[in-house]
Amino acid sequence: MSRIAPTFAALKEQKKTALVTFITAGDPGPDETVPLMHAMVAGGADILELGVPFSDPMAEGPVIQRACERALVFGVGIRDCFEYVREFRKTNQTTPVVLMGYANPIERIGQQAFIANSLEAGADGAIVVDYPPEECEEFAAQMRAAGLDLIFLLAPTSTEERIAQVAKVGGGFSYYVSLKGVTGAGNIDTVEVAERLKAIRKHVQLPIGVGFGIRDGATARAVAEVADAVVIGSRIIQEIENAPKGAAPAAVQAFVSGIRSALDA
Repeated sequence: MSRIAPTFAALKEQKKTALVTFITAGDPGPDETVPLMHAMVAGGADILELGVPFSDPMAEGPVIQRACERALVFGVGIRDCFEYVREFRKTNQTTPVVLMGYANPIERIGQQAFIANSLEAGADGAIVVDYPPEECEEFAAQMRAAGLDLIFLLAPTSTEERIAQVAKVGGGFSYYVSLKGVTGAGNIDTVEVAERLKAIRKHVQLPIGVGFGIRDGATARAVAEVADAVVIGSRIIQEIENAPKGAAPAAVQAFVSGIRSALDA
């Protein structure tokens, strides 16, 4: 079993909403990834998403695209991500880490190698944006057998059939994309999100996290009224971009702490 389900169970006991935070591995530099992971936990993050750099991140807006480009300049790839998780686990054995990215890097090393390396490094699961749930039941089963969760995205345009399929094969939590667009775009409509989550919960028994468009404490708090988790990525990458050299971990910790305070208020 991964660390994700126990984390959600513990937070439910405390009547708290999970805070899921995202960074791109290797951004702004390879040596800062693990310190940034620890900084997010120190700020109050409950689950970490570690983005695997990719040259064509189709779901990402300009902010995370730039993060991928910066990481790729350093040659950071999927095997480096395993190493970052391994290093993180030397001092943190409890916080779930989810690798987030695209099918191409996984297909390059092979699904079995991905599972084996994820397990050995201490990862808890994966979000693969372009793996449709209808086409990877076997991979999801293999992940589950290894104690890893394969987490799927749902969108405002998801059909009832797609929601049912995600309920069938998904693990960990379901990730609801609140906008019809890329990461970091637009303003979130919390009333619409609440309505969609009602429909999704008719099929999906897993916790539901909401991401795309959450940029501040007020928005996070509003989403927390209806979701089990709040997911923030682009806004954290902006903190990294704007921080002076070497100051990104402190900036990110301060930002995440502010979101955590808003959620707990």
